[in-house]
Amino acid sequence: MGKMEQGREGTAEIIVRRMDFQFDDTIPTWWFDGDVVKTLIMAAQSCTFPEGERFFIRSVRAWQDGVQDPVLRQQIRGFIGQEAHHGNEHTALNAFMLGRGLPTDKVEAFVKRGLGFRDRMLSPERRLAMTCALEHFTAMLAEMLLEHPEFLKGMDERVFALWLWHAVEESEHKAVAFDVFQDQVGSQWIRRSQMAITTLEFSLFSMLHFARLYRASGAKLGARGVLRGLGYFRPWLRSLRPRYLAYYRRDFHPDEVDTRALREAALQRLAQMLDRPTLAA
Repeated sequence: MGKMEQGREGTAEIIVRRMDFQFDDTIPTWWFDGDVVKTLIMAAQSCTFPEGERFFIRSVRAWQDGVQDPVLRQQIRGFIGQEAHHGNEHTALNAFMLGRGLPTDKVEAFVKRGLGFRDRMLSPERRLAMTCALEHFTAMLAEMLLEHPEFLKGMDERVFALWLWHAVEESEHKAVAFDVFQDQVGSQWIRRSQMAITTLEFSLFSMLHFARLYRASGAKLGARGVLRGLGYFRPWLRSLRPRYLAYYRRDFHPDEVDTRALREAALQRLAQMLDRPTLAA
């Protein structure tokens, strides 16, 4: 399934784990419960990660030199290390899907152009706020998965391991970009307004990426079939509404939701799946 090497970067809470997930020809094309729509929704998200993680790294690194807190500086290094490895592993999954005839390369190229445009047009403050917003989305989804692994019930175990590992690490570093923003920018207006903008963009582009993959898949589910597949995600996303709205509070902080026990349980499960003694430290 894959191998793992611990990194020296990061902190006791933000551990850089070098994974090497393998996606071979024995994995089915529709690896999420044999379902076209479920698989393509997740694949569409995977397509955003390689360039998205690089954008996050650039956005945080732009402020790194101004951070004086030694703990936060070390956390930034851990954040950068984790995000770099996330991009690499999702590149491997995307390449697997490309080999099955899906235009993941075109979706990745679209994401790269879009984020390049934001690099040019948005201020460093806005880029960091956009990173905070997207990190909140990934943390919410990751911690939902950690609390309810049945969300991915039926997913091929070799692909599930990638998503479980990614979820743990997103939860580990969920506060880093936010803390850098608060330390270096601190504007409530920029943070909140950028979340509103990013919410609209995230929703729109998630569906556009799915639609592009679905059209290329050759699946003929019809409108009802697609809506039925999309309906699977609706109650899960609805359950995240309180946590999403919490981001707009003046006193919000990502660490107000403590998921250390969930992460530990997930790491134990992942270590068993990968036949490793531990992944916790």
